[in-house]
Amino acid sequence: MWYVSTRGMAPRVDFEGALFSGYAPDGGLFMPEELPQLGIETLHQWSALSYPSLVKELCTLFIGPELIPKEVLNDLIDRAFSRFRHREVVHLSRLRNGLNVLELWHGATYAFKDLSLCCTAQFLQYFLEKKEKHITVVVGTSGDTGSAAIESVQGAKNIDIIVLLPKGHCTKIQELQMTTVLRENVHVFGVEGNSDELDEPIKAVFADVAFVKKHNLMSLNSINWARVLVQMAHHFFAYFRCAPSLDTYPLPPVEVVVPTGAAGNLAAGCIAQKMGLPIRLVAAVNHNDIIHRTVQQGDFSLSASVELTLASAMDIQVPYNMERIFWLLSGSDSQGTRTLMEQFERTQSMSLPKELHSKLSGAMTSESMSDEAITWTMSRCWEENQYLLCPHSAVAVGYHYQQRDRQQPSFPRCCLAPASAAKFPEAVLAAGLTPETPAEILALELKETHCTPMRKGDDWTLMLRDTIESLGWQQRGHFLNAPK
Repeated sequence: MWYVSTRGMAPRVDFEGALFSGYAPDGGLFMPEELPQLGIETLHQWSALSYPSLVKELCTLFIGPELIPKEVLNDLIDRAFSRFRHREVVHLSRLRNGLNVLELWHGATYAFKDLSLCCTAQFLQYFLEKKEKHITVVVGTSGDTGSAAIESVQGAKNIDIIVLLPKGHCTKIQELQMTTVLRENVHVFGVEGNSDELDEPIKAVFADVAFVKKHNLMSLNSINWARVLVQMAHHFFAYFRCAPSLDTYPLPPVEVVVPTGAAGNLAAGCIAQKMGLPIRLVAAVNHNDIIHRTVQQGDFSLSASVELTLASAMDIQVPYNMERIFWLLSGSDSQGTRTLMEQFERTQSMSLPKELHSKLSGAMTSESMSDEAITWTMSRCWEENQYLLCPHSAVAVGYHYQQRDRQQPSFPRCCLAPASAAKFPEAVLAAGLTPETPAEILALELKETHCTPMRKGDDWTLMLRDTIESLGWQQRGHFLNAPK
């Protein structure tokens, strides 16, 4: 299996090459050169599988056995999911009036990012140990990515992780999940700025190609193909649990509602569709509606500014995984994709060509939810089911209620739930409900914390470079002192 850039100007790479890359050298994102097609027989066989088994089957298709032998791959995935709280890893809650909620948040940090990051970290460590190599991961976070990335690599001997968090801009719980991990390989900085501002020093460091190469730097956000690969399993699991029967031909469709910001889960769903999974996708967004406007009108352009909402992890202006979707739906047209994305990068505005917009609106529909709609949905779900939704999950469930109330005829529907309500007590209170906080989250309040401040007026880029340099010296020291 080979991977090519969506912009067509970079050499193709194998899975290991895609894993250790962020963006491709030409600014594009890596995608499989060809997608395997799954027949009815394969879908029948997969329909009885557990979530971890689906991840194993999908990873086997996209990672060659010459890179990771199948038995080893299965062990890595078992290890990745070993600390999840639910025995099924993910869990489908069947609620009143046809509401199906797929809980993707049973990992250590109570968010869906645990699923893909735990696997990605295992794959990284496998290759690093084989090559006796060390990397430094640099992550900027608005909340969930930082804690999930820390959780996935804490204690790893060949990975250091540096996380920049926006002090005062994420929830208290999100911050504590990062600052209470006192491991030697975890380095957390609290930046006096927002998540856009803290991205600047990270971009500046990654722009120095020689420095990146010298220190083996990489990022772990959802530009990384391995994360999209694992997230495909959400869609297969949702389909198999919600399809009425697999004994009819053609197979019955299931609608999967995807609350989305950077569009990683959405790209995963589009790939699953292209492989033959009969799902219909709904992109559900908050007031930051670039994806909604793109699906409805073909208008891929930035708004004047990011609007802060209750569904804060989706407060995103540039959903970079849409590039993967444009490439996929245009029939792997890398030249066309490059032209579109370069125009967007130049002008921050781009209209999809008619044919591509028609394919996009054929692959999915979309909806945008206000904060009022989010709190109303959280409140209604509690009244009807005594079930607490996080604000991001409420964006998806709000679409379900909208369709039910309009008495629209529909297929079975599954709403993806990316985080636990326990992480967002402020939103739960805003909905007039009482937060339910698990003991392990309450215990964070009592733990010792460590966070290095990056104050206004400090040279954040220099601080970041100095930290990376000093970790490099430590690594060289370990290497020199290691027993020969």
